[in-house]
Amino acid sequence: MRATRASAAVARLNERCPGQQFTLAVTGDGQLKLRERIAGAEQDASAALALDDFVRFVNAMGPQVVRRLTKNDAAFALQLARKPRP
Repeated sequence: MRATRASAAVARLNERCPGQQFTLAVTGDGQLKLRERIAGAEQDASAALALDDFVRFVNAMGPQVVRRLTKNDAAFALQLARKPRP
């Protein structure tokens, strides 16, 4: 589970940034680091982070995917915004 969430986040980052290549590194104490390959050498792109912090950091990097918004989604969001809270 641990490696799956982190590696999936890195895979999504590599898809969003086609000109760059990022890898995942696990430290001896179980923390995760993001590394970037530049000209055949690897450099640290982040400090050692816990799993949740690492996934949050990786998801915030690079260009973000714009979510598609349908007319139904927009109408539903409008209904939620108008609804008074009890």
